[in-house]
Amino acid sequence: MMRCRACWAVGVVAVAAATWSAAASQQAPSATGGAVTSFYDLRTSTLDGKPADLAQYRGTVSLVVNVASFCGYTPQYAGLERLHRELKGQGFTILGFPSNDFGEQEPGTAQEIANFCRLNYDVTFPMFEKVVTRNGSGQSPVYAFLGRSGHLPAWNFSKYVIDRQGRVTAFFRSDVTPEDPKLRATISRALAGS
Repeated sequence: MMRCRACWAVGVVAVAAATWSAAASQQAPSATGGAVTSFYDLRTSTLDGKPADLAQYRGTVSLVVNVASFCGYTPQYAGLERLHRELKGQGFTILGFPSNDFGEQEPGTAQEIANFCRLNYDVTFPMFEKVVTRNGSGQSPVYAFLGRSGHLPAWNFSKYVIDRQGRVTAFFRSDVTPEDPKLRATISRALAGS
């Protein structure tokens, strides 16, 4: 009986968190000041602190990844960079959002993160300011919007495929590598517009 009550409590918390996330993200300001209906309506900042309007990616397919420098999945940077270089001429980009939410595996400053990515993985895909991905106080509007899909990262290197209109079409857990055939097929379908 206690087990069932515990499961019920976890379910109630999960539903409440999802409801809060959806409500918060619907109120997040867009680039035009209205309600956010597309990922590409959002504004954020680049890793070096400059304003970034995600509208610049409208009409392309994006893979949004919460990244970290000191994670067991950090070597995925190499595969992400290969994927970015392979498909960038086809209207595709990878957007990296550093986060220290999981295991404090991204403790560095923006400059330290940039240096790490450049020196270790020659990252050329866009990197943005360090964000909070989890529900609650301080959650990035980017992840509040992504959470409307019903998925938030459970660890570093979770992946969202965003179509040309700015809709989340798929979510992949951290252990799904950039080389995974299912991830690649999903990206190919998004690029084809289906």
